[in-house]
Amino acid sequence: MKKGTVFIISAPSGAGKSSLIRAVLKSKFLLNIDKSISYTTRTIRPGEYYGKHYYFISVKHFKKMIQENQFLEYARVFGNYYGTSYQIVHKILSKGFDILLDIDWQGAIKIKQMFKNSKSIFILPPSKKELYSRLCKRSQDHRDVIQHRMEKVILEISYYKNYDYLIINDDFDTAVFDLIKIVSSERLSTSIQKYKYYDLIYNLLKKT
Repeated sequence: MKKGTVFIISAPSGAGKSSLIRAVLKSKFLLNIDKSISYTTRTIRPGEYYGKHYYFISVKHFKKMIQENQFLEYARVFGNYYGTSYQIVHKILSKGFDILLDIDWQGAIKIKQMFKNSKSIFILPPSKKELYSRLCKRSQDHRDVIQHRMEKVILEISYYKNYDYLIINDDFDTAVFDLIKIVSSERLSTSIQKYKYYDLIYNLLKKT
């Protein structure tokens, strides 16, 4: 069985990355796709659940996992650690499922080096004003934290050019459809289809 494809998805805070991923996973148009649940040391937010949104652990536990080489990549973002589990990713890929990785630009660089056939997608907000509004409306951070996130926006967005695809999350439904189209088109690539339909192609090419 051919392993699935790694889809890297990055965006500045508030661009709607997590909501888009959840919508794609619920879509009836895509099967055999899953998300890697990351580990983090940040505080759990209202409405979040351990093992569904993140694995919330202590800094001590996180550093122990680093020492044991349990992460494909990890980074410290806004004072908190985030890491992608080697075991979780390979378990999903080994089933032949595609996987969505919700990681920042730092992690994306490392993952692309490990998975040469991975595809990367950057999500942009329609404007800075809208981005700020979304950060405020989700009521997850204090004003000073939101301001700190906004100060980092230009740096984060500057890495968009290193990604294979770019989606503007202005209209949510359109952005979800765009993300689904990217995954679907990659599944139709020759590099994927030649394994999926090996027997068919072999018989079509066989001389009678």
